[in-house]
Amino acid sequence: MHQRSGLRSFVASGFLIDWPAHLVDGLFFNLMNRFALGCGVVLAILLFIVVIAALALGGSYNRLVRLQQTVDQSWAQVQNVYQRRADLIPNLVNTVSGAANFEKSTLVEVTNARASVGRVQLDPNKAPADAAQLEQFQAAQGQLSNALSRLLLVVERYPELRANQNFLSLQAQLEGTENRISVERGNFNTAVQNYNVAVRSFPTNLIAGMLGFPPRPFFTAQTGAERPPPVNFNFGSPAPSPAATP
Repeated sequence: MHQRSGLRSFVASGFLIDWPAHLVDGLFFNLMNRFALGCGVVLAILLFIVVIAALALGGSYNRLVRLQQTVDQSWAQVQNVYQRRADLIPNLVNTVSGAANFEKSTLVEVTNARASVGRVQLDPNKAPADAAQLEQFQAAQGQLSNALSRLLLVVERYPELRANQNFLSLQAQLEGTENRISVERGNFNTAVQNYNVAVRSFPTNLIAGMLGFPPRPFFTAQTGAERPPPVNFNFGSPAPSPAATP
């Protein structure tokens, strides 16, 4: 292109073409404006996509936070009712141990099982993310449940205990606590299920791990776990007297 006064000269197909300068400049600026407009539209589309993605990410994150808080709250309730049961045991053992000739091995089993529960240290306000930790906790609590069941069955052979008002009160509290344990475990499992479904669903599963939301373990059913330990007594039927000691 050559420039002369008021003209722009172009060589096209071997011919020299003179165009008015203002026309050439206008065409150039028009092309530049269209290019800038096209770039602006592309940038606006990209910005829109980024905003939508950020909103979706924020919504998924907030939903996971709410579900995780529900799991932690349910776990805290589970811990509360298990602790309530543990708090009843010392008074129960003291009351039962006052009966003449009561089987000491049964009391030792309950005491040792309660101590085993105390050795399993888990955060009472945050549900465990490690399945092995929850399994250890469940095994210790199951051992204590079994020991209590055997203790209460042995008590049936001691009429003086079945007439003891302190023992009857403790028995009623233990029965209510066992029922609450069953309810709160069910609530916890429901909360974990809702959380795990969200964590593993597309597209949340693409970001859950990166944002620190791993799947959570839940309580598994054990043999006899479909009902709480038997703590009711048939007070209307006669019970045999404790065996005399040699």
